[in-house]
Amino acid sequence: MDWVVTIVKLARKIVKAEAIVTEEKAQQKKDHGLLRSSGVVSFFTMLSRFLGLARDVVFARVIGAEALADVFFVAFKIPNFFRRLFAEGAFAQAFVPILGEYREKGSAAAVRELVSRVAGNLGLTLILITLFIVLASPLMAAIFAPSWYMDNPTKFAATAEMLRITFPYLLFISLTGVAGAVLNSYDRFAVPAFTPLLLNVTLIAAALIGAPLFEQPAYALAWGVLLAGIVQFIFQLPFLRRIHMLPMPKVDWQHSGVKKVLALMAPAIFGVSVSQINLLLDTVLATFLPTGSVSWLYYSDRLSELPLGVFGIAIATVILPNLSRHHIAQSTQAFSQTLDWALKMILLIALPAAAALMLLAEPILVTLFYYGEVMTLRDMAMASLSLKAYAAGLVAFMLIKVLAPGFFARQDMRTPVRIGIIAMVLNMLFNLILVIPLHKYWQIGHLGLASATSLSAFINAILLFLSLRKKAIYQPSVGWLRFFVGLISSVAIMLLVLNQLLGLWGGVEAFYLQDWLQRISSIVLLCGAGFIAFLVCLFVFGFRLSDMRGPAKATTD
Repeated sequence: MDWVVTIVKLARKIVKAEAIVTEEKAQQKKDHGLLRSSGVVSFFTMLSRFLGLARDVVFARVIGAEALADVFFVAFKIPNFFRRLFAEGAFAQAFVPILGEYREKGSAAAVRELVSRVAGNLGLTLILITLFIVLASPLMAAIFAPSWYMDNPTKFAATAEMLRITFPYLLFISLTGVAGAVLNSYDRFAVPAFTPLLLNVTLIAAALIGAPLFEQPAYALAWGVLLAGIVQFIFQLPFLRRIHMLPMPKVDWQHSGVKKVLALMAPAIFGVSVSQINLLLDTVLATFLPTGSVSWLYYSDRLSELPLGVFGIAIATVILPNLSRHHIAQSTQAFSQTLDWALKMILLIALPAAAALMLLAEPILVTLFYYGEVMTLRDMAMASLSLKAYAAGLVAFMLIKVLAPGFFARQDMRTPVRIGIIAMVLNMLFNLILVIPLHKYWQIGHLGLASATSLSAFINAILLFLSLRKKAIYQPSVGWLRFFVGLISSVAIMLLVLNQLLGLWGGVEAFYLQDWLQRISSIVLLCGAGFIAFLVCLFVFGFRLSDMRGPAKATTD
């Protein structure tokens, strides 16, 4: 009988080994899927960001950095700020974990019921907010542009009027955010990633086709913002219907899922959007600075957001549903591995992007925006200062995007809110320390605004990271020292190559003397050479494409 027992034991070992192999294959498939999903989101987001750059080039040619350009950017930034609170910020971070919980533990009918009630409650809230702001737009304009209210009645009146046109965009784009969150939770990442393309296409059309029909071209852009919100909302509805998740909005504040979302969303509104609040406060303070300051900050912020939007938000969008599932399954190892992978991907992108933007800030701005009489030499010099400051904080901005989901996926909103409050208070303190002397002595107060935002972002990111480590939520994988040394060395060599090539091209001044085709050719060759140098150095220091395919193994330092 001993041989029977031996065979049974052997059979059990074989079954157990097979189960382990099957589990590893399944995990590998998920890892590849994570990279593939990030790639899909990054691809469409990259298209959207490049279209966004094209849109800003058109804006620069149509409205430049004149007075009404400042007005439009303020009127656009206010609903855009609330959009990032309701659509991309706190709402998504609160809704996705609850939606994931319902998917894992409930039926499809329960999920549809949750989606319908969330859509109904959010829709009603947004309608009331929109009606209030449209009726009280002078009050909102006075809050966000107090200096114009006191000293420039023409710009103040234009801001209030333009805000009535742009603010209803919030209603449609926030409901688009609900649809996008549902689609992302069902791993349909492509459609929500593609949708922002429609915003840029609509605004470009408004600038090129609508602007000549208006006495003041900026008003055509304002109507384009509203139309873009409607187009994006309608576009996603058929895809919701395809997965049987098209909501039938119903107002129900007593639904248990709605209560959970609200409980998580209230603190998250502040916590996840600290950087946006800081940027909005920068805009308010910029209205006290010389004409053009709002526009300089806008153009430089848009360029710094290119890598943030293409990669940072893409990676954050993909990892949040995965982190939520790992948390629900109580898989702490997989949770930490996913965060580890995301952090490495962020640093791999953010460090070289930030370094290149700081070195090439003015040539890039000249290539994109220095055309015609609406943008001047002074505009380029001023915008390059704030772009360098924003670029210095790019690593922190992108790290926040992947560190914060480590808490949101666990339905922990208190920690990022507490850290966010600290960062926001410090941002205002840095503003006082930097803006006043820079404006008083050198008339470059906008540089202080951008620098304060970047400094507070670094503090935010560092505190988030330390808290994840303290709570043992994240354990770094083996190989971080080798990875970091190789990355820093590659970035340093890339900068040397870029600096040498820029000198051979004749320096920054040469870009002002070139026509548009020469500028584009020069900047493409420069960036291409730097990118190739960076990749070659990474390879020499031992980095391989396989390192990107998914979370590292669970061993720790």
